[in-house]
Amino acid sequence: MSSQPRTLKVLNVLSVLLVLVAFLMAMFYAPLEKVMGEVQRVFYFHVATAWVGMLGFIAAAVVAGIYLRTQDLKWDVIGLAAVEISLVFFLIAIVLGSIWARPAWGTWWTWEPRLTTAAILEMIYLAYLLLRQGIEDPDRRARFGAVYTLLGGLSVPLTFISIRIFRTIHPVVVGGGGGQTMSMTDSMVKTMLFSIVVFSVVFITLFWHRIRLGFYADQVEQLKLKITQ
Repeated sequence: MSSQPRTLKVLNVLSVLLVLVAFLMAMFYAPLEKVMGEVQRVFYFHVATAWVGMLGFIAAAVVAGIYLRTQDLKWDVIGLAAVEISLVFFLIAIVLGSIWARPAWGTWWTWEPRLTTAAILEMIYLAYLLLRQGIEDPDRRARFGAVYTLLGGLSVPLTFISIRIFRTIHPVVVGGGGGQTMSMTDSMVKTMLFSIVVFSVVFITLFWHRIRLGFYADQVEQLKLKITQ
């Protein structure tokens, strides 16, 4: 296995430092929310992980379109990496949202529009990973994955706009809509935006690592296919 590129090494260190700064901002720079109290500090990482998770799913759909046009298996590797990393981030967002919801709503989970569509989105891509495992031929697996990812990508905008078109108890952070609009101070907004940038950097770093692993795994699979032929 070749050594990591220098840029990736820099991103490794930068990601750790940025997460630490974001944590300190959430704990000490952003003021205490009067109604929800300390648990509201979860909000900054909740929004950031949900945001980058959804962007990752959209990126996977774009990559799927590129694969269908080029038939180059490297795009399948990249698309799979995007889905796997996004699944992790989106699951973290769901867990953090539940922690936030317990004192705010009095329950860990409720089947309101945003939570319901988020759960469906997560299950759609979990099913994608499971179904891929049942296809041995690399080309067929890649075609299936690309089509599935394109169709699954339709659930991303639905999840995003659900609180804007339905009446819901989930707060709306950006813009208005059916849900309650969340008011924030300047320091809260800065902390939220900084957290989004931080987790975007973390996503890029992990994405790069996963792509490298994916290419190595693909090389091993190609060698196995040659041996069995």
